Amino acid sequence: MLKVHSFESLGTYDGPGIRLVVFLQGCAFKCLYCANPDTITFKGGNATPNEEIMRMARNQKPFFGTIGGITISGGEPLWQAKDLVSLFKELKAEGFRTCIDTNGNVFNDDVIELMEYTDLVLLDIKHINKDWHKTITGSENTTTLKFANHLREINKRTWLRYVLVPGYSDQEEYLNELGNYFKDYQNIEKLEIQPYHTLGVHKYQHLDMEYKLEGVPENTLDQLARAKGILEKYFKQVIIN
Repeated sequence: MLKVHSFESLGTYDGPGIRLVVFLQGCAFKCLYCANPDTITFKGGNATPNEEIMRMARNQKPFFGTIGGITISGGEPLWQAKDLVSLFKELKAEGFRTCIDTNGNVFNDDVIELMEYTDLVLLDIKHINKDWHKTITGSENTTTLKFANHLREINKRTWLRYVLVPGYSDQEEYLNELGNYFKDYQNIEKLEIQPYHTLGVHKYQHLDMEYKLEGVPENTLDQLARAKGILEKYFKQVIIN
């Protein structure tokens, strides 16, 4: 059974079209700006059988149209890759389109098998520089980049996502480094710039957790446009979410 944190019906943000989004519990990254800190701990979550998720997917299928489907997010879903394989086999057998929203911090045989039943990967790149990545997440980006390379090798459809945090992930030199690193990955269809926001700060207060980016301002329109201009030199499509 999957350890599920929550569901979002008729989501329009996590992948193409209208989607059922399943948020799983647990993540090894401790991102300073995490908007869902209640999903970080591996404790908790509701043990949910595949049949319950299949039931929800069937009920919402009329809304998915020609491009919608099911997205598994988190937390970090790849920690539960073994159980996701059985779910995705069922989903694909009934013609559902599958998507994983991941930071790529897990890469093992279960993940490799899961990719066989995954139509699209939304890969969250926190930072291209390993030291800044560790500052932001508490971990280096080695495994994420290995996973990204595997997606390239199997030509898996991928959208990159990048949160632009003033003073942390908006440095011009590293935006260029990010672009140079991925510019030849033909499987990457686009990069989504995600503006930094503080909408989840109240959750930290509720959980009695320290929000370590207190005082960091949200992006200005000029900052977003500058980053978009830099990244457009390297990627087929760059959008600001």
